[in-house]
Amino acid sequence: MTKIIKLTQENFTDEDILPLVQIIKNNGTVVFPTETVYGLGGDALSEVAVSKIYGAKGRPTDNPLIVHISNIKQLERIVEEVPEKAKKLMDRFWPGPLTLLFKKKALVPDQITGGLETVAVRMPASPIALRLIELADTPIAAPSANLSGRPSPTKAAHVLLDLDEKVDAIIDGGDCEFGIESTVIDVLNDPPMILRPGSITLEAISETIESVIYDPGLEYGQTTPRSPGQKYLHYAPKGKVLLFIGESNAIAEEIRKKATFLIKEGLKVMILATDENIKFYKEGVIMSLGSRGNPMEISTHLFAMLRKSDDIKADWILVEGISEEGLGVAIMNRLRKASGGRIQMCGEKQ
Repeated sequence: MTKIIKLTQENFTDEDILPLVQIIKNNGTVVFPTETVYGLGGDALSEVAVSKIYGAKGRPTDNPLIVHISNIKQLERIVEEVPEKAKKLMDRFWPGPLTLLFKKKALVPDQITGGLETVAVRMPASPIALRLIELADTPIAAPSANLSGRPSPTKAAHVLLDLDEKVDAIIDGGDCEFGIESTVIDVLNDPPMILRPGSITLEAISETIESVIYDPGLEYGQTTPRSPGQKYLHYAPKGKVLLFIGESNAIAEEIRKKATFLIKEGLKVMILATDENIKFYKEGVIMSLGSRGNPMEISTHLFAMLRKSDDIKADWILVEGISEEGLGVAIMNRLRKASGGRIQMCGEKQ
């Protein structure tokens, strides 16, 4: 039976954490909150624990896991070396939502890396996560705590829907701050390459190291994932997601037409609108993602809104795309994955 432990990031003790540490030490699984999304954690150096993580999620074994650490000594245990560019990024962004690729030591199970010679590592900013890892005294592997392919969880309630009875314990630490997973960057590549966009943007990274690029594999067709989130269909609710891209007014017009058609066909439609356009919609279940001028607000709400579509049993989810600048790159990356390639171009971009 899954234990539920309710804590707050500001008010918990070691006595609260120690029973969960014992689960980790016994090769069990503990779901914990981070500043990005909830993670499904187990001892990263235990093949038994790692197998339980893959089993609970139903995750393909070629899809690498991110290893979470609480201090640099833990990093040195699992990687061959720390390049100078990585040190610069760690100094600026750790603890925080940035994952770096390193050459792994043999100590790290091949299950963690999907058979690759590199391991993805980050130091989360969540006080609960950091203390759990510190007291466990081992790096913790922790992909997002959802069934594989489903929207990532930003609330403990999301985790319960997917993983109740499949994990040993869940720490309910409230809502996650950022709402989308960490940025993943391969600093071993020349030039450094972003494998998965996140809340730490290319622009921010470029202020610390030079010549950063996006991985061409972010486009569909990635066959061997080098990073979590590189599968074709990911972050998807049960209904069909249709993403609309183009000029804002044209998007609203096309969504209205599509919603009207689908509703006449007897289908349940959810519209995920920006604040700027929400007044244009009259039919379907209409939800706000936030303002186009505040992508952080949209990223915080995104996965929760996709899960809301399951709550209302929506057949179709029509989503407004936003500008692919800064954090908008990460948001649109998640929406493209969730849509499975169902994209409608609107206005001049057709």
